[in-house]
Amino acid sequence: MNKSKQNERTEINTSTPAPQTKRYDDAFKKAAVENWLKSGQPGTQIATELGISYPSLKEWKRRYMGDTMPQRDDLAAENRALKSELARVREQRDILKKTLGIFTEPSSNAIKPSKA
Repeated sequence: MNKSKQNERTEINTSTPAPQTKRYDDAFKKAAVENWLKSGQPGTQIATELGISYPSLKEWKRRYMGDTMPQRDDLAAENRALKSELARVREQRDILKKTLGIFTEPSSNAIKPSKA
């Protein structure tokens, strides 16, 4: 009986094929990295859409594009522009609030309606 269990285990181990790792060509890898960088989406989302692992995508990026993120300069410039626009819009809002307050205040020499 002990021998049959051992044969059973061996049979199970040999009948299960070893998982094959997928191989991707360089064109696919470069296209995946370019898609990631141009889309602005998280790498995990791109990896899921392509059916690859996120660590693989990160490794391909490091291999083909280096460690730097070229879009960071663009994002920093856009961030500065948006901050300056926000400051300008806030200033306009504050001016409008003050103007609205001036027009809604009752005048001190205005005639009060009589209570009849």
